[in-house]
Amino acid sequence: MKKFITLLFFALLAIGVQAQEKTKKAAVVNFEKPHVVETACGECKFGLPGKECDLAVRIDGHAYFVDGSDIDDHGDAHAKDGFCNKIRKAEVTGKVENGRFKASTFKLLKDEAGKPAPKK
Repeated sequence: MKKFITLLFFALLAIGVQAQEKTKKAAVVNFEKPHVVETACGECKFGLPGKECDLAVRIDGHAYFVDGSDIDDHGDAHAKDGFCNKIRKAEVTGKVENGRFKASTFKLLKDEAGKPAPKK
């Protein structure tokens, strides 16, 4: 009987350990000074869920939708070099809150060919 109780105890312990939710700690992102990040359409280029084209940034491999700047503020998103067709670089300040990047500043940088950021 002791063996059965011991075996049952270890079996329940193993089940309990495996059943614990494994969560990753979200990285703290708070850019008070300008940082260069990748930016594009979250749905088209970064695989974020959504129903329409929305601006997103990718920081340390994680993509976040952007609040404080709109995809249409930076030219035609569906142009050859637009956010739905090309990943660009931007200089940003802001922080991640509730899974979204709250941009204080958002400056689209020149692309690799030296072409200036599109103007609206």
